[in-house]
Parts: sequence; C-alpha cells; structure tokens
Amino acid sequence: MSRPLLITDCDEVLLHMVGPFGAWLDEAHDIDFAMDKPEFVNALTRRADSSIVEAEHIWPLLDAFFTTEMHRQTLVPHARQALATIAELADIVVLTNLTDQFHGSRVAQLDAVGIRHAVQCNQGGKGQPVADLVARYQPSVTVFVDDLEHHHASVARHAPDVWRVHMVAEPRVARHRAPAEHAHVRIDDWAEALPWIVARFAGAA
Repeated sequence: MSRPLLITDCDEVLLHMVGPFGAWLDEAHDIDFAMDKPEFVNALTRRADSSIVEAEHIWPLLDAFFTTEMHRQTLVPHARQALATIAELADIVVLTNLTDQFHGSRVAQLDAVGIRHAVQCNQGGKGQPVADLVARYQPSVTVFVDDLEHHHASVARHAPDVWRVHMVAEPRVARHRAPAEHAHVRIDDWAEALPWIVARFAGAA
C-alpha cells in the first residue's frame, strides 16, 4: 500500500508571513496593516492620507516582499517537529501560492529552518493541484493543511476525499477568522494538529 500524503501550505502554516509583511509595510512604505480584516483587501492603509491601498497595488507589494524580505519570516512553533514525525509515516509536499520565480528561494528558506520536502509553487485555487498530486502519489490517504477558506473550498470540489485542516498560525489573524466552512477541522497549532493528522493516517491503514 502507498504511504499517506501530507500537502501543506507554507505562509501562516509553516512560516509566519503577515507579521513580517506588516512590519515591512510599516518601515518601508508608511502603510498600516490591519490584521483583523479577513483579507488583504481593505486591510492596508496609507498613513499619509488614510487611503486604502487598492487591490491592484497589493500584489506588487507582496512580490516585492518575497523578492527581498523572505529572510524576515520565522518558523511557526512546532511545525518542524510535527513534519519530522509525519515524514516517518508519509510523503510531504509543500504547496505554496508563489510564482515559479520564487521556487528556489522558498526551498532555500525552508531548508534553512530544517524543513526539507518537495516544494510546488501554484497560482490560484489549490483544488486541481491537490487532485494532481493525489493522482501522482496514489496515497492511502491525504491530508491538506491551509489557512485560507477558498483553498479548502477548492480542494473539497476537486479532491473531496482529501482530509482538510484549517490552520491559521498567526494569533492576531486567527482570532478574527472563522473556521473554514469546507475544512473538516480547525486547528491552529501543529502540536495539536499532529495527533489528528496521524489518526487519519492510522485510520487508512
């Protein structure tokens, strides 16, 4: 029988992103980032005139952050230890919504904190990429971990047999974000998520 498969997001699941991104916006662009907003839209405000940063200007800021500021990101507590335990039982793929130009940087960034697994970049919904990974690995069971509801909805549509864990590792964001409707469970800490994931693997066995 094939091994189980864990497919996990990176930002706000393995590595903190919104905190370092907000600090950089503050320092470099005089922009305030309100983490109580459910999405980036309407969350970024220019201090000079209190205007909202329009959606078309947010993506260039994110690209600039990932181009020069990835060193600011820090490891989510318990993530490395949990993945080390899971790796003894399952294959692991990090499915990250970055363009392919950032693949090498993301691999190096994760390697530097002791996380060394396959990394796949993606744009848009994650449902079809997850379905493709399941078809490639033919796992006994698959668990998907992500912080965004629309990715859980996408996976539920394209790969409904995959177990889905909603995880928001940044407490300042988590307290304002409702559990994802299309996830099976909401767990924001890898120490708590680990036994739940291992139980899904054991159930398949």
